[in-house]
Amino acid sequence: MTIEHIETAIIGAGQAGLATAYHLQRRGRSCLILDGNEHVGDNWRAQWDSLRLYTPAGYDSLPGLPFPGPRWSYPTKDQVADYLAAYAKRFELPVRTLARVDRLQAIDGKYLLRLGADSIITENVVVATGTFGRTPSIPDFALDLDPSIRQLHSSEYRNPAQLKPGSVLVVGASHSGTDIAFEVASTRPTVLAGRDPGQVPVRLDHWSARVVFPAIGFLAKHVLTRRTPIGRKAVAGVRFHGLPMLRVKRSDLQARGVDRILGRVTGARDGRPVVDGVGALDVSNVVWCTGFRQVFDWIDMPIFGADGWPQEMRGVVPKAPGLFFCGLAFQYAAASTVLPGVGRDAAYVAEQIKARVGTSVALAA
Repeated sequence: MTIEHIETAIIGAGQAGLATAYHLQRRGRSCLILDGNEHVGDNWRAQWDSLRLYTPAGYDSLPGLPFPGPRWSYPTKDQVADYLAAYAKRFELPVRTLARVDRLQAIDGKYLLRLGADSIITENVVVATGTFGRTPSIPDFALDLDPSIRQLHSSEYRNPAQLKPGSVLVVGASHSGTDIAFEVASTRPTVLAGRDPGQVPVRLDHWSARVVFPAIGFLAKHVLTRRTPIGRKAVAGVRFHGLPMLRVKRSDLQARGVDRILGRVTGARDGRPVVDGVGALDVSNVVWCTGFRQVFDWIDMPIFGADGWPQEMRGVVPKAPGLFFCGLAFQYAAASTVLPGVGRDAAYVAEQIKARVGTSVALAA
């Protein structure tokens, strides 16, 4: 058993954690990044094989290092993972892998992180574990489906070869659900169930996107913020409902023969999934594109609202001085959810940590 003392611990070596460490480093503050994966970027490598970003490479840079590749190309998930690994190496960021934090507690004005038998005591903690938490959101009635039905959450799905022969029900029609439904429909009958979240009217690979995207980026970064009425109204939609369809459009699904049902999957009957207004479906596979639940049960502090989200503003937690978040959906703006917005959020958090450390040093003197 070991006990370490550090100034700032950053939990998570994704884009939010790395960007925060970069900004702390530039401000002369020490930190340690803790990540449960074996390599930086493994969270991206674990996504489905055909995934590409929905933002072009020219907008995907973290502070200090341009994203490689043509400006208007859309990077693959492996290119993002390699970029994050290169970013950590380029700036010699202090990342400790295979270091999963099991418990975070406040003790005597400091924070105690438990990692198995080992512990870390720190002045500041930045929770950068991802936009939507660690836990896939799958309805309880999934356990009532016949064991012969192959079930995967989108976080487990890689490619159609994982699926059994026969038809597929994809549950959830946001951008991940439509992408996966479009892909699996090329090899087997596919049903896509869930409300229509709308769609971005411009095709990402069309020249018109180069005209529209800068305007969308400006709105997402500077207009749709938690400081504007329109931004505050949009928070719940981003955090609790799927985003609009981005790459795959309604016409693409129709052309590929996807059976689009607007009803929700509400239960199970005789081992089969039941869609509201339609009834039980006889399918061989179910892919749950139902997002993730914010589960922070490993943080032993009363800082969460009834909705499970931390009570913070721009990542600062008033009830727990020294505790910060980075990488949350709509942490400050709609752009906080994606690579183009995380650098600004990380800079703000780093500046708050610098100010806090400076105050502590002054008081001690």
